[in-house]
Amino acid sequence: MSAGFRVIALPIENFRPLFALSDEELRAQRARRVVVDAKPGFPCRVSLVDGEPGESVLLLPFVHHDVDTPYRASGPIYVREAATTARPEVNTIPPMLRARPQSVRAYDALGMLVASDVVEGPALEERIREYFGDGNIHYLHLHNARPGCFNCRVERV
Repeated sequence: MSAGFRVIALPIENFRPLFALSDEELRAQRARRVVVDAKPGFPCRVSLVDGEPGESVLLLPFVHHDVDTPYRASGPIYVREAATTARPEVNTIPPMLRARPQSVRAYDALGMLVASDVVEGPALEERIREYFGDGNIHYLHLHNARPGCFNCRVERV
């Protein structure tokens, strides 16, 4: 039997104070408040669902791979104002991730890239299981393949 996995969303506590900031204060932090105008198109990294048209979201820079290697990385993410932190069950992939092609990046214990691939959403679970079959791979990052933006971390269970 292959190892189980868990998709890890970003915690809302990291972002909640930002929603009280003015637009000027957000700009000083390189962030923007935007209104969702299409679905899909504004994937929230906290709730792991797409924002609804008319809903307020923050677009902000986020260090998603905070490691002491050349693979340290950051990029833009959306966070819904109404979000609560998603906690998907073991071996469950949220629909938001299955609906888009995903870039899967596999890292070792030191944060060095071991492998990577681009898969269509329906093939994501199989690819995750294949990567976790390799004992050198400690965790994965999922990114939207086309824009390259970070979605979430996946851990072995």
